[in-house]
Amino acid sequence: MRKALVITYYWPPAGGSGVQRWLKFSKYLREFGYEPVIYTPENPEFMAIDRSLEGEIPEGVEVIKRKIWEPYSLYKIFTGKKGAIKPGFLNTSDAAKKRSSEKSSYKERLSLFIRSNLFFPDPKMLWIGPSVKFLKRYVVRNNIDIIVTTGPPHSMHIIGRKVSKATSIPWIADFRDPWTRMYNFKYMGYTSLMKRKHKRVERKVLTAADAVVTVTETIRAELEAVIRESEERSKKRGEKQRRDVFVVTNGYDESNFASPAPRLESSFTITFTGLFVKSQNPERFWKILGEMATEDTGFAGDLKIRLIGHIDGTIFESISASGLDKNLIAQDYIAHDEVIGYQRSAQILLLSVGSEPEAKGILTGKFFEYLAARRPILAFGIKGGDIDIALEEGRAGTMFPYDNERDVREYIVALYKEFKNTGIPYTSGAIERYSRRVLAQRMARIMDSTRHTES
Repeated sequence: MRKALVITYYWPPAGGSGVQRWLKFSKYLREFGYEPVIYTPENPEFMAIDRSLEGEIPEGVEVIKRKIWEPYSLYKIFTGKKGAIKPGFLNTSDAAKKRSSEKSSYKERLSLFIRSNLFFPDPKMLWIGPSVKFLKRYVVRNNIDIIVTTGPPHSMHIIGRKVSKATSIPWIADFRDPWTRMYNFKYMGYTSLMKRKHKRVERKVLTAADAVVTVTETIRAELEAVIRESEERSKKRGEKQRRDVFVVTNGYDESNFASPAPRLESSFTITFTGLFVKSQNPERFWKILGEMATEDTGFAGDLKIRLIGHIDGTIFESISASGLDKNLIAQDYIAHDEVIGYQRSAQILLLSVGSEPEAKGILTGKFFEYLAARRPILAFGIKGGDIDIALEEGRAGTMFPYDNERDVREYIVALYKEFKNTGIPYTSGAIERYSRRVLAQRMARIMDSTRHTES
């Protein structure tokens, strides 16, 4: 059994989407010849805790935890905030709190500037040095065959690059999201000098890794463009570079869907689960639902909007402005197995990936659980993007641009008519290629080819 060291910031009891990918790979990699060894912080700053995920850690898997210092304690003192740090650009406070203090707003802006321009590539940077020092000895003494880093946070990739360079152990960089082409990169308040630094180190990571893995074809094309640019520079210097970029999507774990599906909710429930940020707010959709509720008291009585997870305050404002307060069921982060139950019992699953150009390449982890739940997916985003293509291939739902009020209304009217008459049927498209077991096998093959290339 070959050993794969996986360097990841997110690991149970962390909740949220970031933990799922390598937790699930680790669950199945042994079937394909790899024993995962997890390297992760002992005391990280998680935005959510989900103890139920600890039960999915493979029995006997080695998990190495080392202390990390992050600047969030200073941030909390400076801003007066308490509790877990929410993701960037997420505001869960009400409108009054948001507008009440210009001083607080100033502190937020200053904190973002400091975070963006003093902590490179992210606030996990102070874990890089101690981790490299520890891992350079560990990987040799414990016969590690391959190193895998998964980011963001991209500090993990820098750790992998340094350890691989020092030990000559092959290394795979796994990009769950883009780096400089991430949709929020342009909002982080980076100076021009810092932007150049991010792009320079991104190139170093992509060209130093023995293989690069990412989650969508769009992101692969973007990463390959960065690599090609670096290759052109290398040719001018007489150097030779070649790096492969592979796509291994996120997926669903069939074991989470093995039990019989729960009874569908009796109301006309539209369910969203996960992280719902301001840039993804489908304002016109709430407006349509509000108008339909005003026009039809029966629809108003049947409609339920269930939002589960970390939801931006502006989304609650839009729902309220559309007169839908009585139709809203808002739930904070809950255990992953409970989330799946709500996905499977929903009448419709709502997916909103944003209208930013970068959103074209997004294939969120929850999307694949939506597919496995077999309920119709109403999606908002960019036509022709990765999710739109996957929806069509899996015959699982429909993607709409955010401003397409007419077609969205017709879609909701048709589904509501089905709901009242025969019931909304389950979807039945082919989705087996997104099974976590199948994806783990593909990842193992990439590990094999990377190791053989090096040897």
